[in-house]
Amino acid sequence: MNAPLTSLLSATPGVEEKPARRVIPIAAAKPMGHNRTQKKRIAFQIAFFTLFILAPVFNIFRYDLDAGHAWLLGMEWRLGMDDFLAGRIGALEAGANVMFRLFVPIFVGAGVFLWVAWKWGRLYCGWLCPHFSVVETINKLMQKASGKPSVWVKEPLPPWKADGTPWRADARWWLVVVPAAVFFAFLWAVVFLTYLLPPAEIYGNIFSAALTRNQTIFLTAGTAVLSIEFLFARHLFCRYACAVGLFQSLAWMGNRNAMVVGFQRKRAADCASCLPDRQSACDAVCPMRLTPRNIKRLMFTCTQCAQCVEACEQSQRANPQGPLLQWVSHEAARQNEAGFRSAKER
Repeated sequence: MNAPLTSLLSATPGVEEKPARRVIPIAAAKPMGHNRTQKKRIAFQIAFFTLFILAPVFNIFRYDLDAGHAWLLGMEWRLGMDDFLAGRIGALEAGANVMFRLFVPIFVGAGVFLWVAWKWGRLYCGWLCPHFSVVETINKLMQKASGKPSVWVKEPLPPWKADGTPWRADARWWLVVVPAAVFFAFLWAVVFLTYLLPPAEIYGNIFSAALTRNQTIFLTAGTAVLSIEFLFARHLFCRYACAVGLFQSLAWMGNRNAMVVGFQRKRAADCASCLPDRQSACDAVCPMRLTPRNIKRLMFTCTQCAQCVEACEQSQRANPQGPLLQWVSHEAARQNEAGFRSAKER
């Protein structure tokens, strides 16, 4: 009587034992939205933008026009010219001070910066640059308002997200776009001023409405110019006017093994079903308005933000072969470029 019921049934003649029901576990669906790479990138952008604002406040880096010297990591950074002008040191020692306190740090920093760009492209632009953070923010807001990330884009973007979810523009978002651009412009003007004058003085004068005439002129002109730039020319600045981005791109173009967004050309037909109406998710998300499935030379201003890679992952999530876009480097990068050349020759 204490035996399990299944044992009794199996021991009873004429009673057929039923097979045990097999439970199939259901895997949790991968959440849609930003993937891990985009979350990391946004975290880096927020952290660096915060550093950009707070660096002069804590004397991490700024130049004080009133004191006539720079601050670096909380310490005064002087070139030693005061001692030379006072006659305490000679010209040779003064020249050495300028060389080792100014030019050597600049050259070393620039060398490391360009080496990173040589290997990975405009990584600073896509992952750290505070200007590009504003560019992406205004892009998204303007897209919500008009369906286009810029006033210079002729056609609206596809009315579907990369995962196939429909979306539509709402003109009411213009009530957010313009104030956001003006806010970021004013913030940038204030931060620029704190890199040149004591931050306590600038913020104190702002909160007490006691700005000097020159400070008012600087903030008014800076806010006006930057508002225009953020609303109408932010992409143009990044592509044609930013020296930091230009030198990164030049270093990147000089390395055939550098990291690029690779495209599997043999599976190009899969792009036809990427979005309805034969539109491409990767083209729609690029903040620099580039075509990611292109040769490196035509991706000169790519910021390595990986939004096209994420969009391809989402749009091809049901494809057992996986996405068509991914970061590649070294031999894979060379083969990627060779594939474009051979296709052109055919």
